[in-house]
Amino acid sequence: MRILHVFDHSIPLHSGYTFRSAAILREQRALGWETFHLTSPKQGKASGAEEDIDGLHFFRTPEVKARTAVVHEVALMQALERRIGEVAATVRPDVIHAHSPVLNALPALRAGRRLRIPVVYEIRAFWEDAAVDHGTAREHGLRYRATRTLETWALQRVDHVFTICEGLRADIVARGIPKGRVTVIPNAVDIESFQLSGEPDRALKTKLGLDGKTVIGFVGSFYAYEGLDLLLEAVPAILSRHPELHVLLVGGGPQEENLKAQAERLGIADRVIFAGRVPHGEVSRYYDLIDLLAYPRHSMRLTELVTPLKPLEAMAQGRVFVASDVGGHKELVRDGETGRLFRAGNAEALTEAVVGMLAQRGRWGEYRIAGRQFVEAERNWRRSVDAYRAPYGRLAGAA
Repeated sequence: MRILHVFDHSIPLHSGYTFRSAAILREQRALGWETFHLTSPKQGKASGAEEDIDGLHFFRTPEVKARTAVVHEVALMQALERRIGEVAATVRPDVIHAHSPVLNALPALRAGRRLRIPVVYEIRAFWEDAAVDHGTAREHGLRYRATRTLETWALQRVDHVFTICEGLRADIVARGIPKGRVTVIPNAVDIESFQLSGEPDRALKTKLGLDGKTVIGFVGSFYAYEGLDLLLEAVPAILSRHPELHVLLVGGGPQEENLKAQAERLGIADRVIFAGRVPHGEVSRYYDLIDLLAYPRHSMRLTELVTPLKPLEAMAQGRVFVASDVGGHKELVRDGETGRLFRAGNAEALTEAVVGMLAQRGRWGEYRIAGRQFVEAERNWRRSVDAYRAPYGRLAGAA
C-alpha cells in the first residue's frame, strides 16, 4: 500500500495537528505501508524542496504571497495542486490522503481525478468553525457560508471521509454523506512516549515560587475557546477555601495579554504565573509541578464537535484533571472515573469541581490508574490507525 499524505503543515512545527500527523505516519509504516508526505505552502520556509525530519521525509510546496486573503487562498491551492501532481508522478501512490483544511482537499481532488488516483479526505475540524472560533470570521457571514459550502462540496466528491471523533462524524453524515463512507480515526496517544508523572523539579519549583503551594495548571496554546478566562474568574472563590493556591499557565497565544490584564483586574496577578513557551523536551518538567490540570473549554461548535488531545495525554501520564462538559470532552472523559467534568462556562461549577477534587486527594490514585488503563486499552495509535485498513484496501483494489 502506497499512500501520499497531503498536510497543512508538519513537524518540525509543534501543534496538535503535527503530532497527530507524525503518529499516524509512524504507525502506518509499522503496518508495512509506504507513506509519502507533502505539506502545503503554509508550512513556511523550508531548507529545500524536500526535508528529512525525525526519520520522516517531507516534500515541501513553495510559499505563496498575495495581497488579499481570497487571492492568497486561490494561489495556495493552485501551487499545492501542481506540487501534488509532481510528487504523485514520482511516488505513484495507490491513494491520495488529504488532511484538513479543505484548502488541501480541493487540490487533491483535482490532481487525483486527473491522475485517476482515489482521494480520501480527513477532517480534524471544519475550516469554517476554526475560522469563527479563532475570531477571523462571523458565523453567519458570507465567508462562513461560502467556506461551509466548499467543505460539503469536497465531502460529497472524495472517495472516502475520515474524521477524528463521533461529533464530527455526525455532522458529516447530516450533510448527506452516507454513513458507510465515513470512518472515525480517534485521537490517541503513543503510550510508550508518555511516562507516568514524576517528582517535581525542586529547583524549578523554587524558581517559580511554588514551594508549599497547591498548583492548578494548563499547558498549551492560549486561544479564546480554551476558556482560561473562566479559570481565572474562578480563582478568587477557590482562594477563599485554598489560600495557598497558585495557577501555572505554560505556553502562549492570542489571549495571553488579555489573561494578564484579567489577572490584574481580579487582584490575583501574584497568584498566576505565566511561564511562557518552553521547549518541547522541557514540558514534562512543568507538568510535574502541577497538582491539578484544568481544561475549561467554552461551549461552541468547535469544542462541542472536536475531541482534543490534551486530556488523553494527561491520562497517559497519570495526571488528574477537571474539564468542562463540552461534547469533545464528554467523548473522552468518564466523569468521576478518569477525570472530573463541570458545566461549561460556569465559574461556580468550575470552582466546585476544583475544590471537590482537592478534597478527594485520597482518590487521585484511582483516577490515575483508570485514565492510564483507558488510553492503553482504547486510545492507542495502533488501534486507531488500524481503522484505515479496510477503506484503503477497498480503494486501492478498485483503482
